Amino acid sequence: MRRGHFLLALLLLAAVGSALWLLLRPSTAHPVARISLDGTLVEEIDLEAVEAPRSFSLEGVGGLTNTIQVEPGRIRVSEAACPDQICVHQGWISDRTAPIVCLPNRLIIEITGGGEALDAAAG
Repeated sequence: MRRGHFLLALLLLAAVGSALWLLLRPSTAHPVARISLDGTLVEEIDLEAVEAPRSFSLEGVGGLTNTIQVEPGRIRVSEAACPDQICVHQGWISDRTAPIVCLPNRLIIEITGGGEALDAAAG
């Protein structure tokens, strides 16, 4: 009976240790915005390194343009020449939860690094 208790205590200790390691480990990667146009990486921006707001425009397929605004820790599409404006209405992003996508211009802005992404949706 003692051997069973010892194995159970050892398993419990290993489970608690693993849970603590997962919860308390530091995030080493900075959040980086990866901007792709028509499948080609255009720019990577370390959002923690941004010190002052800036904006720039990208011209895509067919001459459509998107104006991208970057501030410390976040990024958005502030203006777009596309008809539906979904990318503009999405607003600021600062984590890996959801990328910004402009289908008419074939623009994707996604965040990599900077902690864990959500792995399930709550309803």
